Amino acid sequence: MTATSAVSLPLGPLDPERSELLRRVVDGLEPATLQWLSGFASGVAFARGQAVPTGIEAANVTAAAAAARAEPAARLAVVYGSQTGNGKRIAERLGRAAEAAGLAVRVYAARDYPLKDLAKERFLSLVISTHGDGDPPDDARGFVEFITSKRAPRLENLSYSVLALGDSSYPKFCETGRQADERLAALGAKRLLPRVDCDVDYDRLATPWVEQLVSKAREDMGAPQVATVTRLRPVPAAPQYTREHPFVASVVANQRVTGRDATKDVRHVEISLEGSGLRYEPGDALGVWHDNPAQVVDAVLAALRLPGDESVTIDGQTRTLREWLAGGREITRLTRPFLQRHAERSGSEALAAVLAPGNEAELRRTLQDLQVVDVLQSHAANWTAEDFVRALRPLAPRLYSIASSQDVVGEEAHLTVAVVDYEIDGQRRFGAASAHLAGLTGEEATVRVFIEPNQRFRLPADPARDVIMIGPGTGVAPYRGFLQQREAQGATGRNWLVFGARHFDSEFLYQVEWQEAFRKGLLNRIDLAFSRDRGQRAYVQDRLREAGAELYSWLEAGASVYVCGDAQQMAPDVHATLVGVVAEHGGLDREAAEAYVRRLADEGRYLRDVY
Repeated sequence: MTATSAVSLPLGPLDPERSELLRRVVDGLEPATLQWLSGFASGVAFARGQAVPTGIEAANVTAAAAAARAEPAARLAVVYGSQTGNGKRIAERLGRAAEAAGLAVRVYAARDYPLKDLAKERFLSLVISTHGDGDPPDDARGFVEFITSKRAPRLENLSYSVLALGDSSYPKFCETGRQADERLAALGAKRLLPRVDCDVDYDRLATPWVEQLVSKAREDMGAPQVATVTRLRPVPAAPQYTREHPFVASVVANQRVTGRDATKDVRHVEISLEGSGLRYEPGDALGVWHDNPAQVVDAVLAALRLPGDESVTIDGQTRTLREWLAGGREITRLTRPFLQRHAERSGSEALAAVLAPGNEAELRRTLQDLQVVDVLQSHAANWTAEDFVRALRPLAPRLYSIASSQDVVGEEAHLTVAVVDYEIDGQRRFGAASAHLAGLTGEEATVRVFIEPNQRFRLPADPARDVIMIGPGTGVAPYRGFLQQREAQGATGRNWLVFGARHFDSEFLYQVEWQEAFRKGLLNRIDLAFSRDRGQRAYVQDRLREAGAELYSWLEAGASVYVCGDAQQMAPDVHATLVGVVAEHGGLDREAAEAYVRRLADEGRYLRDVY
């Protein structure tokens, strides 16, 4: 049977034409939307007096069977904007909890939420992260722009709650959530619950927020006790290994891929997933749990003048102070809350000045450049062991873009890791996770890992579509997986790589592989930018500008553009360059060019994985 004839087969009792229409309707929909559709179909059958076919799995979870019979008088709309997937997970958890409590609920990615419905909503829950320097996640830009614009409607009939996600090692912690919360209130909406701001250990606050919100929504919406839905497909089994329960994987290769004279030590690390059942797609990330470097732990203890063997009990868990610092708390990432507490204890006027309003640039540099030990050494303060541990943020895993395709490497995941290793005032400082990975050598080396899916950074479903991959430094990692996948699937679309580093001779990552891909015709074009080579000083945005005519031609032909790497400077510069190229070669003014690039994002043709 040919692939073409297989596509035309009818679905169940449907004729071929309706089968194909149904396939087009469900193509690309997220699981939550598919579940709602299943309830809708069940509701229509109920309304027409038809029995639900036997053998279909029924589950006492949710939503939409009742919703399908008639539009509910009130529903809870859950909207999420998520850059790394945490917001999506919380929103889906809220949706399941609301459904189990008998509430009518819909869960939307912010990019899919019908903005015209906002004026009619009565109950809204927004789960939204802050990315980079106070920016909304890419999939929520349109939603945030709408509610902050003059087009936003008055919302006097809306009750809402906001769960903000962020990282307190950035100055504008939870900025997007704060702005959205204040804007909804300014439009006349009323808070169901006060806004909750979550750090990277989001579960600690997100879990009680979900419980409180469901209880409050039930009270205000007057929901019935029981709601059921008939599922048209089995509920997918949860993976055995997760963020909370990582897989202990063997490290099978750990090789430096930069030269001796390179300014950075970059490692190619190959990790075995054999026996885990873990699956990933190109664009996904590998979560890595790590221990803090022993040198850093020793330096912190010395600065505190506290014994490492002192017992500390936090939330019912007892460890020595050394154990908390080694594997339970962040000590290489400085956060604003810790800085504030230390400023109060030390009485340091210098720290108070850094934290003062209007001094965000200095605060940003402080949080980015310094570690906890630097603050302890420069601004003496008296800490008890317990107070110090409580002041630190819980240790969080690091996410690394996977640099391989599982269709090619099998039960392995490859990473490209830049080892953070620098000096401050003559003292050596390390990045916790990168130093941990760099030290995993030898036959017995293992690491705790999990898969972090990244639906926002996928290859086009159509293998005939062209792709443009922009990634300086280790931002090139996912494109190694992209090319492996494109070759494995026999993709006919063209591939263009734009790579940048400091030096050609010592920092051209995977040079031999790119050259071989170009020789075979798998890589149709490669542009290189080296910012420290004499006579060749350039950045990736310079190469894009120079190739502007061809870049615009590829875009007009339907190419997808990918950007991976630094969110602070590279990504904004590349974005501005794309807009400039579109304006120049498309004959558009700045506003129209911005709209063109926004459409690329809306169509899923401009995708970014920046950090």
